[in-house]
Amino acid sequence: MALMSRRSLLQALAAQLLTVKRAPGQTIVHGKPKPLPSGAITHDWRAFLGPSHNGVSAETKLSRMLPPPLVWECPKGTGYASPAIAGDRLVFVHRRADEEIVECLHPETGTSHWQFRYATAFEDRYGYNNGPRSSPVIADASVYTVGAEGLIHCLDLQSGRVVWKRDLRAVYKVRQDFFGTASTPLVEGRLLIVNVGAPGGPSVVGLNRRTGREVWRAGTKWGASYASPVPAVVRGKRRVFVFAGGESDPPSGGLLSIDPATGRVDFAFPWRSRSHESVNASCPVVFGNKVFISASYRTGSALVEVRPNFTHRVVWTTQEFGLHFNTAIYRDGYLYGFDGRNEPDASLACVDASNGHVVWRETPEWTEGPEGGGGRQQVTGTYRGSLLAVDGQFLCLGELGHLLWMDLTPKGYREVSRARLFAARESWGLPVLSRGLLYIMQNTRDVVQGTGPRLLCYDLRAS
Repeated sequence: MALMSRRSLLQALAAQLLTVKRAPGQTIVHGKPKPLPSGAITHDWRAFLGPSHNGVSAETKLSRMLPPPLVWECPKGTGYASPAIAGDRLVFVHRRADEEIVECLHPETGTSHWQFRYATAFEDRYGYNNGPRSSPVIADASVYTVGAEGLIHCLDLQSGRVVWKRDLRAVYKVRQDFFGTASTPLVEGRLLIVNVGAPGGPSVVGLNRRTGREVWRAGTKWGASYASPVPAVVRGKRRVFVFAGGESDPPSGGLLSIDPATGRVDFAFPWRSRSHESVNASCPVVFGNKVFISASYRTGSALVEVRPNFTHRVVWTTQEFGLHFNTAIYRDGYLYGFDGRNEPDASLACVDASNGHVVWRETPEWTEGPEGGGGRQQVTGTYRGSLLAVDGQFLCLGELGHLLWMDLTPKGYREVSRARLFAARESWGLPVLSRGLLYIMQNTRDVVQGTGPRLLCYDLRAS
């Protein structure tokens, strides 16, 4: 019995060593999260933009104290993708060396469940980042990922085993866009809907999400954008809206309204910058029977009404509100978002959804010095931030690593609380919120602390 116990112990130690050896980074645990407050409403976060596909969360009883306690952190490689969460599974994708890595962790502890790796040679044309941009999507017992080179994997959520894979470049002859394949797919019933953007079509495909086989194809003119398909019920019927359009010559793209049951295109509304080096990256926002779209590069925004016969009518357009890659938040008749293409010209604006008029515009800025005191004070701000509407207010992640609680109304902008989480640029991923825990991607090196890119889990549960 003693010999068997020793052998079992050695086997267990060997398994642990293998786990450590294949891990790209070890999770650092800082503490346990507080218990959920009594009566708190919570949810999973299975797809980009959250459970309602619009950057609005139903979670309640969240703390306004910033910075929130750090629960755990996990080193990561390159990439801009956000995680997805279902139950005790958190999945995120990133790249190290010549591999894209899909990792599955426990959301509360950061403990590794499994990893899946595959080779990649992707380099974006402008040298920003060679990692994946598309976020994982979880549905039932599967998770779907899309790599920067267009390789789709369906993995078993419990084990990480490959169920099926599909290479968009090989099947649809898709050329590499400016920043690779970046649109997050949509699970819609039995389908996985993908903004493929093949030359001459299809623009969008519906794949059987159990097998990866094509069920339907839609559109022939527009390439793949970086925006993600958005589902909605309009005029009492289910529709999927795709804001297509990436690299093309001449530049082309716009909004597609698609019947997900058949792949039939109701209408195609052109909306794309005339600049060759531009993309449609902000996701459509659907409210009532209307769809809002926006793009940067001197393009601006448009509001389209879906008519009862599923043709469209342009309600208004404006060049005063052009979102680069953040998605606007609709609340009570108004749209809120960060206008501007570059860091210096970014501003936070409120737009009247009835007519497209800018109600107010602010540039959230403040003066701060280096951590630990001393040194020269400098002006900083949110710049091209991301908004998450939750618990009656807004969470904002600034692109330089600041987290803010904001009160946004048609009367103006009010800062509730603010903290710098890290001194790192390119915080371009929307924060993920699930069960009172906030997950944020630090995508570049912290110039003050020296820490590399990390996935960070914060406790936002109120006491």
